[in-house]
Amino acid sequence: MGLQNNDQQQQQQLPITTATTPTNKTPKKLTLIPLIFLIYFEVAGGPYGEEPAVQAAGPLCAILGFLIFPFIWSIPEALITAELSTTFPGNGGFVIWAHKAFGPFWGSIMGTWKFLSGVINIASFPALCIDYLERIFPMFGSGLPRKLAVLFGTLFLSFLNYTGLTIVGYVAVALGVVSLMPFVLMSLIAIPQIHPHRWLSLGQKGVKKDWNLFFNTLFWNLNFWDNVSTLAGEVNKPQKTFPTALFASVILTCLGYLIPLLAVTGSVVVDQSAWESGFMADAARMISGKWLKFWIEIGAVLSTVGLFEAQLSSSAYQVLGMSDIGFLPKFFGVRSKWFNTPWLGILISTAISLGVSYMSFTDIISSANFLYSLGMLLEFASFVWLRRKMPTLNRPYKVPLGIPGLVIMCLIPSGFLVFIMVIATKTVFLVSGLMTAGGIIWFFLMRLCKSKKWFKFVDGEDVNVEEES
Repeated sequence: MGLQNNDQQQQQQLPITTATTPTNKTPKKLTLIPLIFLIYFEVAGGPYGEEPAVQAAGPLCAILGFLIFPFIWSIPEALITAELSTTFPGNGGFVIWAHKAFGPFWGSIMGTWKFLSGVINIASFPALCIDYLERIFPMFGSGLPRKLAVLFGTLFLSFLNYTGLTIVGYVAVALGVVSLMPFVLMSLIAIPQIHPHRWLSLGQKGVKKDWNLFFNTLFWNLNFWDNVSTLAGEVNKPQKTFPTALFASVILTCLGYLIPLLAVTGSVVVDQSAWESGFMADAARMISGKWLKFWIEIGAVLSTVGLFEAQLSSSAYQVLGMSDIGFLPKFFGVRSKWFNTPWLGILISTAISLGVSYMSFTDIISSANFLYSLGMLLEFASFVWLRRKMPTLNRPYKVPLGIPGLVIMCLIPSGFLVFIMVIATKTVFLVSGLMTAGGIIWFFLMRLCKSKKWFKFVDGEDVNVEEES
C-alpha cells in the first residue's frame, strides 16, 4: 500500500500543466465526438490512398491486409496509447512515457523522432490538396499559381488551427462526415454490381507483386495512433474519454477502408496498374457517374484539410508539452491570449512544413517513416518497461495482459517496423542518421542552456523517477 501511494505521488509530481500562459476564462476542452474524428484524421482521413495495395498485390491481399493489419498494428498501438495517455494525461505524450521509462535523454530523442516525422508529414497535405484541386482547376498544375496556392493554403489552415482546438475538433467532425458520405453512397450503389468471386483474385497473371509498396501502403494508412497523446492535456475527462475515442476511431477507420475496397474490387474490372492513388474517384464514375466522382474529389480535398489540422495540432501541442516538462525553454509553451492555443508551436511546425513543401522529398518522407519506426520501437519498450518498473502505479485504463502477454503484443508490430527499416535505401539511412544526430546535439545544447541559465526552463527533472521498494 505504501508502494502504491509512492507511485501516485510520483505521478502527481509530473508537470503535466496544460496552460503556461494564464487566461481569464477556463479554456474549452475536447469532448468525445470531436476527439474521435481528430484521431481518425491523425490516422486515415478516408479511404484515399489505399488503392496502391491492390496495385501491388491484387484484391485478395489488399482486403486481407486491411482486415488483418489493424489487429497486429492499429489495435496494439491504440491500446498502448489508451493506457499511457490516461496514466500520464499531459501534452508531452510519448515524450513523457520515454522519459519516465528510461530518463531525459531518451525522452528528448523520442521528441526529436516524432516531431520531425510529424512536421514532414504535414508538409505533404497542402501539396496533395492542390493535386486534387488541379483536376478541377488546371492552373494549379505548376509554376507560380501552384506555389502561391501551397503558401496561402498552408497559412490559412495554420490560422484555423490557431483559432482553437475545440473549433478544429468540430471542423474535423464536419470534414469527416462530408468526405466519407460519397463512399457510403458509392458502396450502396455498387451492391447490385458486386461479384464476390472477384474478391478472391490474387491479381493479374504476369504482374509481379510489389511487397514493398504493399506493406508501406498498409503502414501509412494505419499508423500514427499515438499522435493524439500530445493532446491529452486538452481533453475533457481524459481517463474516460481517451479509451472510448480510440476504440471508436479504430472501428471507424477499419470500416472506412474495408467497405469501399470491397465495393470497388467486387464491382469494377480494370487493369491492375490502374489502381493508383486517386483511383477511387474513377471507380465512382464507373459505378454511378461523374457527379459522384466530383464529390469524391472534393472529399479528398476536405480530407487533406482534416489531416493537416489534426497533425498540426499534435505537433504544436508536442512543442508545448515538451516545454511543460523542461525539455524546451519555457517560452516555447506560450499560449495565445485569445484562443489559448500554443501559437509558437503552430508557428514553428508551419515554418518547417513550408520549408519542406516546395522540395522533392520522396527520400525525406521515407526518412520520416524511418524516424517514426524508431520512435515506435522506443514507445513499445517504454510501455513494457513502465509496467515492470512501476507495477502498482494507478492506471485508469489498463491493457488486461501481464508482462509476457505485453511483450508478445509488442513483438509482432516491432518485427514489422524492423522490416520497414531494413528495406530503406542508403539515402534514408543517411538522412535519418543525420536527423538523429541533430536530436542528440539538441539534447546536450538544451542541457547547456539550462546549466548556464541562458533561458528559463520548467523544472522537469522529477519526471525521471525510480520506484522505491
